[in-house]
Amino acid sequence: MIVIGLAILGAIIGGLTARKRRGNRKDIAQYAAGYALAFAILGMFATVIIDRMVF
Repeated sequence: MIVIGLAILGAIIGGLTARKRRGNRKDIAQYAAGYALAFAILGMFATVIIDRMVF
């Protein structure tokens, strides 16, 4: 759940960042995908750390 939430958040932030820099649709899609992947990886690490702390 954390991974999906952070991936969506990353896509939103990436899209807004590209739009702010006046990118076209392809730029916005690329930024959204890149940020989504980066945030999903951070979410995976957070999930593993939280899981290890609980058990």
